[in-house]
Amino acid sequence: MARFRIVAALMLAAGPALAQGETTCARDLLVAQSMQRQAIDQLEQADGDDAKNCRVWRRHVETMRRVAGVYGRCLSGSERSERLAQVQGSDREFSAAIKARCHGQ
Repeated sequence: MARFRIVAALMLAAGPALAQGETTCARDLLVAQSMQRQAIDQLEQADGDDAKNCRVWRRHVETMRRVAGVYGRCLSGSERSERLAQVQGSDREFSAAIKARCHGQ
């Protein structure tokens, strides 16, 4: 519900000049940022056994890939480059950890 209010406020503030794609990106960016924060929170709480860590890491990689898709589509310039580098770096780091430590889990 709070997300809806934020998106609605952004759309009202932008006025009728926003194209449909820009409105969609505004919403998608808010959702992607929220997903990224949640994924990081889950990583910070993952201090369990390898099986639990592997599940959290796999979800993290999946989330970072989804977030990267939104950032790639909706951002531009240095902000796009910086955010993509951040999520793609995290994707690579945890993909390597999965490959090294999650055999059969």
